[in-house]
Amino acid sequence: MYVLYSMTLLFLMIIYSPIYWVRSRLIKREPLHLIERLGIGLSVKKKEGKSLWIHAVSVGEVLSLRKLIAEIKDKHPDWIIHFSALTHSGFQIAKKEMSLADNVFLIPLDYAPVVRKFFNKLQPDLFILAESEFWPNLLREARRQTKGVLLINGRISSRSSKRFVAFRYFMNRVFQNISYFLVQTDKDRVSLVNAGVNADQIAVGGNLKAEIDLPVFADQALVDLKERLGIDESQKIVVAGSTHKGEEEQLLSAYVRAKERRPDIKLILAPRHVERAGEVAKLCERLNVRVNRSTTVQPGDRWDVLILDTLGELIQFYAISDVAFVGGSLIPWGGQNLLEPAFYSKPIFFGPHMDNFAYLAQTFLEEDSARVLKENGDLERMFLFEDDEALHLMGRRAKKTLNALSGATEKTLAVIEDFMGEE
Repeated sequence: MYVLYSMTLLFLMIIYSPIYWVRSRLIKREPLHLIERLGIGLSVKKKEGKSLWIHAVSVGEVLSLRKLIAEIKDKHPDWIIHFSALTHSGFQIAKKEMSLADNVFLIPLDYAPVVRKFFNKLQPDLFILAESEFWPNLLREARRQTKGVLLINGRISSRSSKRFVAFRYFMNRVFQNISYFLVQTDKDRVSLVNAGVNADQIAVGGNLKAEIDLPVFADQALVDLKERLGIDESQKIVVAGSTHKGEEEQLLSAYVRAKERRPDIKLILAPRHVERAGEVAKLCERLNVRVNRSTTVQPGDRWDVLILDTLGELIQFYAISDVAFVGGSLIPWGGQNLLEPAFYSKPIFFGPHMDNFAYLAQTFLEEDSARVLKENGDLERMFLFEDDEALHLMGRRAKKTLNALSGATEKTLAVIEDFMGEE
């Protein structure tokens, strides 16, 4: 089965990589970075000592690991940390944010000779996988060449859980390469047991994303940012973070209706994929909404909607918001991370589709730290700020709820130290 999988992947890589490259150039998107993922020219800092390879998928997973890596380096400064990401955006953020990692690179293509080349070069003692990125050849080689393979911050969505059961035979072949599963919730543990994983190999460690360590902005820095963006202190700001196609039109329509009743509101839209900024700007123009972008806006510019078209800067916009909307939730996508606005004590709103963050969403709702938008008029009411004091209290509860979720880093580090032979 692994031979068939590898041959299929190689065939698709040969056939589609040139097509993808041409398509990328035509629409001015980033190319596949095939050379890097083949390990050509891979340069590794070599030091004496134990080493571990940590892999994350994209931006959210990368950022969730910052505190853990800082703790590892603080307690074990001689350990070598290799860090890989799957997406180009995740790789760019890792290069910027993971200064404590000794090596940062794109994950190898899941083709056995390529994966083997990476392991021969890096020679890690432990391979650590964040959340739910199961690459068969990568995991099989990791089991062969390390002391162990560890899944941390494991999260199994409802959709993935059903697939794991449906393809139980194949997934068991993949899961048998993982030595230990440290998952976020009891629900994730049950999903893995149902998929055939031995219960003794699974533990609940909490959510590393709940232990985010974000910049604390001085009051004057936030005032300066508002001035640069042309925002008056009397205006109300709604920041819609990590929105997806199909959501912006709903948000904009509700905003236009609400603005007729409350003209002092501004909307900052941050598309999940920044290359969609132009598409979102056209939506604004069709609705006769004055639009600007974060990279072009100047003090004194008049705008109703600002589109965030930069990468990795959403948090400072959450910091100046009065209300935060979490994207990927008005459509059946599964939601996005709601913890960043919680860190800044912001009242949080999201749509009915938070399957990927179901436990966190339910926790925040139970603590009255967030609200779900279920009915047609809920979006419009979000923009109206009908009860400022209630929103302020909701934001304070969001911060308190976030703090109560701490502890995952300590548990995760203990498991890593156990695998690395440290007491």
